[in-house]
Amino acid sequence: MSIIKNLYSIETGNFKLDGGAMFGVVPKTIWEKTNPADNLNMINMAARSLLIETNNNLILIDAGLGDKQSEKFFSHYYRWGEYSIDTSIEKAGFKNQDITDVFFTHLHFDHCGGAIVRKSGELVPRFENAKFWINKDHWEWAISPNSREKASFLPDNILPLEESGKLHLINADEKPLGFDILTVNGHTEKMMLPVLEFKNKTLVFVSDLIPTAGHIRVPFIMGYDTRPLLTLREKTSFLEKAVKDKFLLFLQHDVNNEVIDIRKENDNFKLNKTFKLEDI
Repeated sequence: MSIIKNLYSIETGNFKLDGGAMFGVVPKTIWEKTNPADNLNMINMAARSLLIETNNNLILIDAGLGDKQSEKFFSHYYRWGEYSIDTSIEKAGFKNQDITDVFFTHLHFDHCGGAIVRKSGELVPRFENAKFWINKDHWEWAISPNSREKASFLPDNILPLEESGKLHLINADEKPLGFDILTVNGHTEKMMLPVLEFKNKTLVFVSDLIPTAGHIRVPFIMGYDTRPLLTLREKTSFLEKAVKDKFLLFLQHDVNNEVIDIRKENDNFKLNKTFKLEDI
């Protein structure tokens, strides 16, 4: 198994989403205490990826929205800030050509769009030397999407991965890059969460199971989830284990909180501490 030498937080670019959609049935008067909305009811979102440096590989977990879609497309998501995936990888001390592997938790556009760019009219991988790792069942789900998720699975993000000849489909019980994978199905079919052992701690890239610190409370579930009652069970089980085993949670969509741990108090899960990845 490859030993993790270092971890780097990769800010790929911020955007906004509707706060109501992000919290489902939870009233705005409750969720806006942790995730304040603007006058259009939009809340700030990060698209934070994770770069894993091992003794053999340089692995990127997810790739953000990217920048190749139309102005009309991005007008719905209000991109803001100065972050980009290229500059963040460079800030970490690497080049795009150094990336050996891109591991996708799932193929919604805000998680995979940055892996493909448009060059001379052609859609090609941003990371020319990388292999792409996706759950086999999720791949089938994404290329023949249901009408509810169709707007999140963009052919321009997905099909070029296969056309590159570097697509690797894996089963839920495999761990080809050395780390364990927790597979959940409430948000979308076979979303994969990397479980990393680093500096004698367990860090979990929680993706859309817990997108922000405001989503720690079990009923705070996104309206985007395809199976919210399953998310309820999966989230409860995960949070119980996270408290018991002292997991650190790497948050992908929280603008203000990068890494957190949690505690259980009177049968409720609560934010305990906030960390920067570099301080672990």
